Amino acid sequence: MVVFAVSVFLAGALILAIGIAVYRGNAKLIHDYHQQKVKEEDRPAYCRAIAKGLFLMAGSLILSGLVNLLGESGPVILATLTVFAGGLVSSLIYIYLVQKKYNGGLF
Repeated sequence: MVVFAVSVFLAGALILAIGIAVYRGNAKLIHDYHQQKVKEEDRPAYCRAIAKGLFLMAGSLILSGLVNLLGESGPVILATLTVFAGGLVSSLIYIYLVQKKYNGGLF
């Protein structure tokens, strides 16, 4: 279980670093086809909104790693999976809604 915790901590740290870069306006980290219809004046708000979704994703990964360190019992594993899956699904839904608002859809 420690391997899982370390893995999600590292993945969370990587996504957090990417989120910070995107929040600061580095739109190069977002695929070009995801930004095709984003207006130039909306680009800073778009980057900040996408970064918030990445922060949510990184937070859920780090939190699930922390919960996982509580033990190997059934309830702890269930809580870990709930935090992990719930955070990832909610962050993906948030990013989809941002894409729909600023780009008109995913592609």
